[in-house]
Amino acid sequence: PVLPSSQPAARHPPTLPYKVLEETEKQWLFSEDELRRTPSVADGMTPETERELRGKGVNFISQVGIMLKLPQLTLSTAAVFFNRFLMRNSLVDKPGRKALHHYQVAATAVFLATKVEENCRKVKELVIACCRVAQKNPNLIVDEQSKDYWRWKDTILLNEDVLLENLCFDLTIEAPHKIFYEYLKLHGVEHHRELRNAGWAFLNDAILTQLCLLFPSRTIAAAALYCAARYCAVAFPDSPPGRPWWEMHGVRLTDIRRACKYMVNCYENTPLRPGMEAIYVSLRSP
Repeated sequence: PVLPSSQPAARHPPTLPYKVLEETEKQWLFSEDELRRTPSVADGMTPETERELRGKGVNFISQVGIMLKLPQLTLSTAAVFFNRFLMRNSLVDKPGRKALHHYQVAATAVFLATKVEENCRKVKELVIACCRVAQKNPNLIVDEQSKDYWRWKDTILLNEDVLLENLCFDLTIEAPHKIFYEYLKLHGVEHHRELRNAGWAFLNDAILTQLCLLFPSRTIAAAALYCAARYCAVAFPDSPPGRPWWEMHGVRLTDIRRACKYMVNCYENTPLRPGMEAIYVSLRSP
């Protein structure tokens, strides 16, 4: 169905990204070929192994976030920090230099993201959560007398500066989740539960991939809306003077489709969240 044209676009025109933020984000975007030539791959790790470790690192972030009851926006920011760090650092040990483990990078990324997004947790709570997730034991007894507690605490606090330096202190992230909700409100469909949930699922799946290194946040949010609209068979009316909705948001349809195709390929190779395949079925055809 085509949604009625009474959506509030005239009252709330879409906000385009700030130029400074947009230019900064471009510095962290790479081609798919560059993602196959990361520092870890250059040091001998296979691209498949590196993608697997990235996925495990982001899953670690998600599990710690669940334990600490962190908002999805904070976890999304942590995942971006994690993926950006690995574009400048290798996970492969070298003579005289031991590389950080992907869990160590992930834990530090969560710590930094809680500060940036102002969802701070006590260091003790974060350390305990990291210990439990790392050992796959949600009931693990951890206290300040255990070696694991101090090992994780030292790891997080000592590597915060390492993470900051490698991110060039560029900590402003425009979260796709927030932009996606702005799009829903603009088109007057924020209460369309099925559409909203499908788009949210796309964004949560995207966190587990390297999509944040391929496309800016606004393109990812637009791809989530496109995917959800295809899944729910919803069409949005053009805005005057006959511009399609993606142009109104300053996003190219070719980029939206590329982002969707990337997610479809990820699901076909390795299902990210079992049971969510349905939202990608409609994207296999143009």
